[in-house]
Amino acid sequence: MTPHPYIRPRRLRTTPAMRRLVAQTSLEPRHLVLPMFVADGLDEPQPISSMPGVVQHTLDSLRAAAAEAVSAGVGGLMVFGVPRAEDKDATGSGADDPEGILNRGLRALRDEFGDSTVLMADTCLDEFTDHGHCGVLDHSGRVDNDASLDRYVSMALAQANAGAHLLGPSGMMDGQVGVIRDALDDAGHTDTGILAYTAKYASAFYGPFREAVGSTLQGDRRTYQQDPANRDEAMRELELDLAEGADIVMVKPAMSYLDIVRDVANATDAPIAAYQISGEYSMITAAAERGWIDRDAAIMESVTSIRRAGASIVLTYWATEVAQRLG
Repeated sequence: MTPHPYIRPRRLRTTPAMRRLVAQTSLEPRHLVLPMFVADGLDEPQPISSMPGVVQHTLDSLRAAAAEAVSAGVGGLMVFGVPRAEDKDATGSGADDPEGILNRGLRALRDEFGDSTVLMADTCLDEFTDHGHCGVLDHSGRVDNDASLDRYVSMALAQANAGAHLLGPSGMMDGQVGVIRDALDDAGHTDTGILAYTAKYASAFYGPFREAVGSTLQGDRRTYQQDPANRDEAMRELELDLAEGADIVMVKPAMSYLDIVRDVANATDAPIAAYQISGEYSMITAAAERGWIDRDAAIMESVTSIRRAGASIVLTYWATEVAQRLG
């Protein structure tokens, strides 16, 4: 007869209190960042059809939604600007215009909340270019890395002047962190930090985001965003970003790249962010709408899994809801 087991892991799963006592991964409102879209030319918030529950904000609704998030204890706000179609051009000139929609949104939030939250800016050109790429194009239609860096510098300075605490260069141009750090320091913005999009993959899960920012992308971004087949490459990008002065490093997307999140966490003691992107949000939302999964449980499990993989910061469109639930 087989003896009864003496070691029973189930003993530590017997009650909610027991499970809470031995839980290895914590999830708190401060770990969460809310991505927000502020759009020019709107009289009222505009729902994003492929992201139910998420909207393009007016300046007024941006402030109101930010106040709700801050009140819930969310750790920060990541702001994306959506210009009018007629304001887009080949170089994304609206990106560094002090009166461009993103910089107006940043100023409004900094004026409203001061240092009571961490205000983050998307430092990328794709929303502002008529071709939808994250940089300027050369004569052959290819994204010009070094010419794009010049535009990033100008954009970064405009965002720092508008009040952003952290800048998020997401274009995956070589050297982007270093040139922005140098420019910030030279301009006296030594306290403005850089949230580097260290490992940003050319993912199929960005689709709904393209609607959210009114993207006019022609072609794809595979010549500058990372190949989903590659893992070690992320470590090289990490080394470069840290050497160039990144304060926080990020993996994007999060859920389908949890191995990369763990690799990065194993390699650095810098704060690590991971972005639960639009497609990940929309898949859970759509499945829940059809009754295929438990929405609330899936949200909490997915965000917790990103923390468990090693992220100290999670960008998620559910940030306010999750923070309120955590209470």
